[in-house]
Amino acid sequence: MKQRTLTIIKPDAVKQGVTGEIITHFEKAGFRIAGARLIHLSKCEAQGFYAVHRERPFFESLTTFMSSGPCMPIVLEGEDVITKLRALMGATDPAKAEAGTIRNKLATSVERNIVHGSDSPESAATEIRYFFSDLEMV
Repeated sequence: MKQRTLTIIKPDAVKQGVTGEIITHFEKAGFRIAGARLIHLSKCEAQGFYAVHRERPFFESLTTFMSSGPCMPIVLEGEDVITKLRALMGATDPAKAEAGTIRNKLATSVERNIVHGSDSPESAATEIRYFFSDLEMV
């Protein structure tokens, strides 16, 4: 089933200069880019995006990290793209991520794990709307 999902190339990836390499992974996997932008989240915007994690112990460090530099939200489209993207990204902990996954190859830690991906159709819809209007997607 064709669907859309949100991914974010996180500040650590932008700083390392591997944005293009990550996008190449997406395109080689057959995903179509339906929207993309380079932004620098404020702390408040990062807190809004990650509000579902507000009570978690990592919320403060996560939102500080996500507001530490530019990031790139991207809407990807494809068949079963949510499940396929999560497999392509690999486990949150890069040390536990399968060989060849984005996080295994590029991430440095659980917290600086290079890329975000929506985990369900419901979260994808909410997360896409956080960054993009219908007019900004093709």
